[in-house]
This record gives sequence, structure tokens and C-alpha cells, in this order.
Amino acid sequence: MRTSAVKGRPLAGSRRGEDGPAGGKAPGHAGMMDMTHGPLLGKILLFSLPLMASNLLQLLFNTADIVVVGRWAGHASLAAVGSTACVINLAVNLLVGISVGVNVVIARYLGETGREAEISKALHTAMLVGIVGGTLLGAAGALASGWMLDLISTPADVRPLALVYLRIYFIGTPFMMIYNYGAAALRAEGDTSRPLVFLSLSGTLNVVLNLFFVIKLRMDVAGVALATVISQGFSAALILGCLTLSQGELRFSFRQLRVDPWSLRAMARVGVPAGLQGCLFSLSNVVIQGAINAYDSIVVAGYSAGASIENFIYIATNSFHHACQTFTSQNLGARQRRRIIRTVRICMLCTLTVGGALSAAVLAFDRPLVGIYNSDPAVIQAGAERLWTVVPFYVLFAVGDVLVGVIRGCGASVAPVVINLLATCALRLAWVRLLDTSVVGVVWVYASYPISWTVLLAALAAFWLYLRRKLLADAPEPEAAA
Repeated sequence: MRTSAVKGRPLAGSRRGEDGPAGGKAPGHAGMMDMTHGPLLGKILLFSLPLMASNLLQLLFNTADIVVVGRWAGHASLAAVGSTACVINLAVNLLVGISVGVNVVIARYLGETGREAEISKALHTAMLVGIVGGTLLGAAGALASGWMLDLISTPADVRPLALVYLRIYFIGTPFMMIYNYGAAALRAEGDTSRPLVFLSLSGTLNVVLNLFFVIKLRMDVAGVALATVISQGFSAALILGCLTLSQGELRFSFRQLRVDPWSLRAMARVGVPAGLQGCLFSLSNVVIQGAINAYDSIVVAGYSAGASIENFIYIATNSFHHACQTFTSQNLGARQRRRIIRTVRICMLCTLTVGGALSAAVLAFDRPLVGIYNSDPAVIQAGAERLWTVVPFYVLFAVGDVLVGVIRGCGASVAPVVINLLATCALRLAWVRLLDTSVVGVVWVYASYPISWTVLLAALAAFWLYLRRKLLADAPEPEAAA
């Protein structure tokens, strides 16, 4: 039986045997990475390292928002910007999750031959969904900002600043969606270099505008939010320009913007569950943020700084999640199932190496790193406390993320959602609900992360072993897979 995310329509194009010769012809145009033949490690690194660099660069520029307000506007502004992250993620994750569907579906088509028309339809459907969906989400988010801040019990001294930040930030959601969908399409063909260039340019603009608006014009959080919106618009323009000038399957034209029902269903089949999974993570983080907000603004500021530092570990290891997902999708389209097994092993090894090294570095320099965000000793202590509770266990989540990548790439998009619902969302909700924040310290709230990651990894590993047996059973020579 074949495992596929694209169901209900016969797959066109020529077929390859399992693990064909390394010199076989790659699908697609000359600039596309051939993920279906040859050694895997070098190609996975060639895909992952530029993606890691671009994501780290993007996070570094986004961190500038927190650093600038924390240094030049005070810890209340730092708490205001940091505490809105879970609210923003909860609002945008469903639409951002569609980009996973864009990546998986286009990569699957690129793994076959003769699917140029379907690739174009998928691209233009995705970009139209990004434009319309981002606009509607931005309007809804701006209107519901006050309600969302009340939902997480934002402290009184932080709420006015957080409200201003959110309302301005949501203006940029159409630009965010355009960039994410366009970058997902480029990643599907193995191009992670151009997104790195685009983020370098837009991120530099973001930092410059941050400094100008906050230090020169004294705009506080409004200046940080406005700088983010402008830089997002710039990155969206760059990605559209790149796709418009493309000479391959990913050529974009405004005249072809329309929804293809089949493409939308195929992307939604993978992307909506991925978005729901992100929403579940965000929902649990909203609950945790509400519990954190029960403490004072010093703890909230330290929590925000610690979470921002941890994001660097996540972003670095998440590049191997995307590599595993994209390589799996292309190789499944090309019927190269045993390469999928090897892809998982290599991505796991890379994740453990990078995640372990970064975790050790963060713990070794915990206080200096938190001090970058705010110089208040109490904030530094609060941030270090979070780091030492969460970071030692981060590799558990990173390895689980690789498993989510291969599971989605194989088309089993619902299973990660169900597993996350039970192992992450439900567990964290129950944990926080049982805590009395007026009695226990904040470390007990932080403990919900490593506990849920342990359960999540165990459940994902069990499902992957089941899926792996199915893949090997479908291979022409299952005995060779051992």
C-alpha cells in the first residue's frame, strides 16, 4: 500500500525504482536540488544550513525588537512585547501551517515528472490564500487584541503597551503569509539560499528602523511594531519579485491568481492539521503565559527573555525538521522509500549534534545572554531560572520535531495533531490547572515543558515505527532495508 498525501487522483509521470542509480536524472529544472539520488548527508546539510542561517537571522532580527525595548524603554515594554508572542502565534499558526501543505504538495509533484501544470496551480492557489487569508486575519486580530490580552491576564502595567504592539503588528500579517508561502515553495525544490538573502535584507531594515523609531523618535513599542510591519512588507516584495522572475515551474504571475480546488484540498489536507498542531502548542503556551502573568512583571520579563533565547535552539534544529519533511515528500513521490529511512537517521543525528551543542552553550552563558535583554539583576535571575529548567531537555522536543517532519512528509498529517493534542496541550493544561501559583514557585510552571516533551517524543517514536514498517513493506526489496 502506498502512503501518500495526495489522494484521490492518479499520479502522472514516469516512475523510478527504489534507490535508483546516483547518476539518474533529477526531476524539474536544472537549478533544482536532486533529493532522490546520491549521498544524503551532503544534500541535507546543503539544504539545512542556509535554512538554519536564514531562520536564525530572522530570529536575531526579531529579537532586536525585544532587546531594543528592553534596553531603551524598560522592563514593562520588554514584558509587553514578549508576552504577546503566544497570542500572535495562536492567531497566525493556522494560516502559517498551510505553508507546510504548500511545501509537501509541491515537493511531491517535483519528485515526479510531468506535473508542471499542477505545480503552477498549487503555487498560485497558495499565494491567493496567503493574500486573502492574511488580510482577514490581520483585521480580526487587530479587533480582538484587547480580548486576547484579557484572556492571558496581562498585568495592568503591561496591557496598554501590549495592546498598541498587537494592533500594529497584525497589519503586517498579509506580508507574513506571502513570504511564508513563497519561501515554502522555494524550499520544495531545495532552494534555501535566496530566502536567506531576502531575510538578511529585510532583517537589516528591521533593526535600523527599530533603532530609529525607539531611540530617535521615542516611539516605544509602537516603533518596534511599525518596524516589523515595514520589514515584513519588504520581504514579501522580494519573494514575489523572485517568483515573478523565475523561469522554472515556480514562475508567479498575478494574472494566474486563482484557487484550484484540487490544489487547495491537497495543501489543506497536510497544512490544516499542521496549523492546528501549531495552534495547540500556542494554546498551551497561552495557558502557561496566563500562569506566568500571575507573578509580577519582573518574572514576565525574565520569562520573555528566556523564551527568546530558547527560540535560537529551536530554530537551529527546526531546519532539520524541514529537511526531513521535504526530502521525504520528494522521495515518496519518486518511490524512493528506503531513502526516507536514511533521511530520518541523518536528520536525527544532525539534530542531536546541533541541539546538544547549542543547549550546552546557552547554559554556560545563561546570565550574560539574559543580560542582553535587560540589565536588571532581578530580570536576569528570573531568565536564568527558566533556562536551567527548560534548556537541558530541549533535544527531546527537537528529535520529536524531526519525527513530525517525516510523518507529515509521508502524508500522515492527522496523527501529529492527535498526539500533540494529548501529549502536549491536554497534559500542559492539566498540569497548570493543578498548580496554585500563589503558593508554588514559577519553576513548577516551567516544568510543564520537559514533562510534555518526554511524553510527546515517546508517542511520536511509536507512531514512526509503525509507519516505518509500512514503508519497508511497500519497498520492492524489504530485506535490503535492514
